[in-house]
Amino acid sequence: MKLCISLDLPSAKENLAIVKEIKDFDVWLKVGLRSYIRDGKEFLEDLKAINPKFKIFLDLKLYDIPNTMADAAEEISKFGLVDIFNVHASAGENAMQTVMERIKDIPNRPLVLAVTALTSFDNESFKAIYNEDISTKATKLAKDTYNSGVDGVVCSAFESLDIKKNTSDSFITLCPGIRPFGEDAGDQKRVADIPFAKENSVDFIVVGRPIYKDTNPKDVVKKILENI
Repeated sequence: MKLCISLDLPSAKENLAIVKEIKDFDVWLKVGLRSYIRDGKEFLEDLKAINPKFKIFLDLKLYDIPNTMADAAEEISKFGLVDIFNVHASAGENAMQTVMERIKDIPNRPLVLAVTALTSFDNESFKAIYNEDISTKATKLAKDTYNSGVDGVVCSAFESLDIKKNTSDSFITLCPGIRPFGEDAGDQKRVADIPFAKENSVDFIVVGRPIYKDTNPKDVVKKILENI
């Protein structure tokens, strides 16, 4: 299991300050919509400048017509800075296959994951949109993702094990909504702690607020790494 740290603070300066504190740890860094729209590719370069060994997850959740998704995926892959990016599984198998076909020959292409069900959904709000329970639909979307040649999915820890059982043990599950030591859930609905993530064969845990809202982020990261 690997730790991926969300960089969701209000400014690049604040995010970079956190990263400088934890620069000696073997962790992944998640750059989401807010940070990327505000700070762009240069921010990714700044992260690598702090420690070239950092791995970057660009969390933009691409969702458009297949060719537009593939165009964006190609540009991201050519950066040479991104190690994982994601798309929406709801875009469908054709879109995911088009993405994978487009980037397959790019040297050292990033891993690609597909979002199944956002962890901000509870079952009732998810069902209102998708007309199915989360557990059922997330697995279906994961199977579509697997069949499309994508490397794995973004899901909650609650779906991870079932997804692997229906795809492959090597199919990656990256799980947001992790509250390592039982911290407040905030705006997330399906949250889990480290022992639960372990039990459910999660490959990547994504942790944000429990780290950057603490007065000593470095100690929190160290404690998480000791527990995973």
